[in-house]
Amino acid sequence: MRIGIILYPTFGGSGVVATELGLALARRGHEVHFISYRPPARLELLTAGVHYHEVHVPDYPLFDFSPYETALSSQIVEVILREHLNLLHAHYALPHATAAFLAREVVADKGIHLPLLTTLHGTDITLVGRDPSFAHTLHYVLKHSNGLSAVSRFLKDETERLFPDTRPIDVIPNFVNPDRYKPLPADECLKKSLSPAGEFVLAHISNFRPVKRVQDVVDIFYLVNKEVPARLLMVGDGPERPLAEERVRSYHIQDRVIFLGHQVHTHRVLPCSDFYLLPSNRESFGLSALEALASGVPVAGYYAGGLPEVVEHNVTGFLAEVGDVHTLAQNIVTTLRQPQRHQHMRLMAREAAQKFHEDLIIPRYESLYERLLKENLS
Repeated sequence: MRIGIILYPTFGGSGVVATELGLALARRGHEVHFISYRPPARLELLTAGVHYHEVHVPDYPLFDFSPYETALSSQIVEVILREHLNLLHAHYALPHATAAFLAREVVADKGIHLPLLTTLHGTDITLVGRDPSFAHTLHYVLKHSNGLSAVSRFLKDETERLFPDTRPIDVIPNFVNPDRYKPLPADECLKKSLSPAGEFVLAHISNFRPVKRVQDVVDIFYLVNKEVPARLLMVGDGPERPLAEERVRSYHIQDRVIFLGHQVHTHRVLPCSDFYLLPSNRESFGLSALEALASGVPVAGYYAGGLPEVVEHNVTGFLAEVGDVHTLAQNIVTTLRQPQRHQHMRLMAREAAQKFHEDLIIPRYESLYERLLKENLS
């Protein structure tokens, strides 16, 4: 198949999943065309079967805001015509599905008919979808996509609640390559340099948006570090990073916290950790939590969104009500003080991640593609 994937190129979950999906599809013999305004963060351009098409947005004095969605639609049309795509796969409803929908209509006028699959990742529904200024357009695109998928049962249910008369939604969870995300010896993951005195290491990876509650991350670490010597790795960047840094200073723990900024090679960072912290207000799935589990790292987070579909409380990590940093911190401390229990939880985390092995999940996308192509011919 020749598949066009429209995505955000950033470090957020939707862009990472779309990129990893495209790379996995290329390894399985498909021809994949990524379409975005810059190369996706995890894109490996030298992979056979992988192509990248950049969206160029013209800067006209007439416009106060550059018309990205129009430019994106035009680029999608060009790629369809030039590369003879079989199918479009839009990750994130707005603006990608709307731009892909317009492109599909443009080429249909030229006698070319190809299906559009829209994959929902979370905030495109739970935040953007709630905005009345977008709701009607989003609803129309969801109804007129040839197929819809969501990354968790939570997101499927939330979408159906907000938009009750859309077409059926296939739940296809996020996935992980456990040959890439796996436990590593201390010297390979640089743990000795991160915790030279043998301190425990806690980690957090995100885009530092308010929904990630990065100040809760700092609070949990502060409480843990009071009981057992520890260090905190903060990976990523975003609007809440200055607040997190200020909170670290207010606790006088600057010497225990490392802000690493954006990191592509998180598969080398996660295995250094003893616990992974993801105390978000809402996670549609929690891809970074899955990557932590595959790395043999238990996860601590909240009963929020789709995270309970990934993390099993008291087995592969701990869950608490949103804002209950004390319960999470105490559970982490208790576990770290019991090496055998901690090791067992590590093993269970690694085992649980196998359910999301890419070799199990990617064929589900391929089956959905084939179904949409067959329906498109009928």
